[in-house]
Amino acid sequence: MRRSLRHLAAVALLAMSGYACSLESAGPELGAPEALKRVEAGQLTLIDIRRPEEWRQTGIARGAVAIDMRRSDFAEALLKQVGGDRNAAIAIICRTGNRTTQLQRQLLKLGFTQVYNVREGMAGSAAGPGWLRQGLPVAPCANC
Repeated sequence: MRRSLRHLAAVALLAMSGYACSLESAGPELGAPEALKRVEAGQLTLIDIRRPEEWRQTGIARGAVAIDMRRSDFAEALLKQVGGDRNAAIAIICRTGNRTTQLQRQLLKLGFTQVYNVREGMAGSAAGPGWLRQGLPVAPCANC
């Protein structure tokens, strides 16, 4: 597991440093409204991988769990949220989809099998208008 954490940390640093990356997802994608629908139906766990200052700025998508992707124990925290089940349905969301695109690839390499990318993110991108512009519900970050 230690090797996988180093690998995730390296990917996180690349994603946050503005490293030019492919905008093509490595796996399945969900639009923000569909992600909300599945969270509310108990069909997946939504993880907001942004930084605490971003959570404070916009709030967190309703039903999402906030786990900063820069955490050294990100993989363990994610596994804890899904009861240790790498086959659990997980959706990841960031601001515009760049970080989630990179992280999705890494999580799939670590053996997670159902990682959905909400590529439009919270703020919107070429993939769609985003969670906020669609007026989807948010909650304040209680512990940021």
